[in-house]
Amino acid sequence: MGTPRILSSDIFDYRAGLLTPDECVHFLHEFMHTVPWEQRRVMMYGREVLTPRLTAWYGEAADYPAHDRPVAHPWTDGLLDIRARTELLAGTTFDAVLLNYYRDQNDSVSWHDDEDRTPGKNRIVASVSIGAERVFDIRLKADHRQKTSILLQNGSYLLMKGDFQSRYEHRIAKSTKATGPRINLTFRQLLR
Repeated sequence: MGTPRILSSDIFDYRAGLLTPDECVHFLHEFMHTVPWEQRRVMMYGREVLTPRLTAWYGEAADYPAHDRPVAHPWTDGLLDIRARTELLAGTTFDAVLLNYYRDQNDSVSWHDDEDRTPGKNRIVASVSIGAERVFDIRLKADHRQKTSILLQNGSYLLMKGDFQSRYEHRIAKSTKATGPRINLTFRQLLR
């Protein structure tokens, strides 16, 4: 699946190369070994299950309302560096970031939107991918047959904007081929 370096529409903006390959190696190692990762328990279909990935929350926001998160960890220099680059491309500011650590091809996130029950409904969410390439699936909420996919490259940036969260769902499915670790940073605006 070939992905152009820049792919844009009224609901998303994808760009490869926000981070260089060397920066990706550095940040992947740094985040894997310094972030206080946790595997959360959530209710799915009436039973409690472990999320198939690890997560961590950073920023100014006191908590993450959709997931009853504890107080966010303070920003690190690495996260502030990536946030500054992301804000330049997005043309806005972010006050929080959710980190997701996909350890291998078996880790995933199911169909969802990022309407986190906060004012403004997270209309703008910027995602930065570090590590193994994974497929980002998008489908229309009103008609699940209308789908598209984007290969998220190492060091890439994806901005979900406009009506993306209210009209579409997205996921990272389990992969049938072996993959290495991937860390995804989703920058958000929670304090309005």
